[in-house]
Amino acid sequence: MPYIPHTPDDVSAMLDAIGAERIEDLFDEIPAHLKAGSSLDALPEGRGEMEVTRLMAERAEQDRYALSFLGGGAYQHHIPAAVWEIATRGEFYTAYTPYQAEASQGTLQVIYEYQTLIARLTGMDVANASVYDGASGLAEAVLMALRANRKSKSNRVLVPEALNPRYRSACDAIVRNQDVALDTVPFCTDRGQTLADSLSQYEGRDYAALVISQPNYFGSLEDVDALTDRAHANGMLVIAVVNPTSLALLTPPGEWGSQGADIVVGEGQPLGIPLSSGGPYFGFMACKQKHVRQMPGRIIGRTVDLEGKQGFTLTLQAREQHIRRSKATSNICTNQGLAMTAATIYMSLIGPDGLASVAGHCHANTQKLAEKLTAIDGVERAFTAPTFHEVVLFLPQDADTVLAKLAEKDILGGLSLARDYGMKNAVLVNATEIHTEGDLDLFVAAMKEVLA
Repeated sequence: MPYIPHTPDDVSAMLDAIGAERIEDLFDEIPAHLKAGSSLDALPEGRGEMEVTRLMAERAEQDRYALSFLGGGAYQHHIPAAVWEIATRGEFYTAYTPYQAEASQGTLQVIYEYQTLIARLTGMDVANASVYDGASGLAEAVLMALRANRKSKSNRVLVPEALNPRYRSACDAIVRNQDVALDTVPFCTDRGQTLADSLSQYEGRDYAALVISQPNYFGSLEDVDALTDRAHANGMLVIAVVNPTSLALLTPPGEWGSQGADIVVGEGQPLGIPLSSGGPYFGFMACKQKHVRQMPGRIIGRTVDLEGKQGFTLTLQAREQHIRRSKATSNICTNQGLAMTAATIYMSLIGPDGLASVAGHCHANTQKLAEKLTAIDGVERAFTAPTFHEVVLFLPQDADTVLAKLAEKDILGGLSLARDYGMKNAVLVNATEIHTEGDLDLFVAAMKEVLA
């Protein structure tokens, strides 16, 4: 509990001055059904330092090591020790939002370098100073597309069924109450892709944008050129949702089709951010120059002062801290400064060749793992499309049961697709550069044992 220096007499004097009897009267505009009420009384009493230390130690013991082949949007990569050794230095770790440029040149330059790296990685003109995470970043991109597509009068956006279900859920939760509709585009059950021909049913109808995921949730690579051109031909903007590691090998969104994607978002966790039981992560966002005024968040720019010396400053700040709430392009986005700083250090340290090497090893290990697992009787690949570093496999038994038995052997064997896609025997497995030949063989041996 934060220390609050007001004594009871201070509180009483302030309430008398404004004509209120108690503090609760200041919140009488909140409907009763939204208040916690007496439920807070059920909270347990606080514990002493020794008890809490013991409790946390016991909890830490439960977090034992397991060999992980999980994916689905968050990935286990090697993070050079220097990344967080630098990121947690005091000048980065405790730096506040850089509102005063004259006192924040270091922080501003780091953010500027980050924007430059993301713009180059995605092939786009401009990137902002990060958003909350990849999923909420997609919602920001959807709302941005509605503002930016002046030719469309629609509040509808096409979203592929093969997009990460967490992204679809988060995006829907954010935009639904703003009268935005997300229409689902089905995927090909043979290839595991969103086919360009599947957009034919929407031709002639007004949609503001099409979302394209590359790779998609199944790990499959989409025909992004055909999808992008088809969307543009029908007056839609294109929102790309991408894995940043894959962009070291794949065509960047800025070069998709004849015109390139219009807006790019994604999760920055693979760029030097540990899994950390789910966060904190950060989202990245980039766009074409002509849409920059509709981009949420803020942008750092480079300039010169009166003496001709290079300097950095907040250039575009279209969010609610800086302008009227009704004029803001976003009311939820934030600059995930520390995570973004770590990602900047990570990308700077390993460079383009290093990132390409990481991506190449991820792809090679996943293909090798798929070959080893499909050699087991009854295990086969679910889709025929090429993949990056995830693949869906059909098992001869219920996937949830198999994964539970693997977990007993300290192997996190992937993600079941039963809940999100109704595919009870399908599992999504992932491999990255950290997995050795021995890791793959250990997984295969455990799978054989469980299936037997």
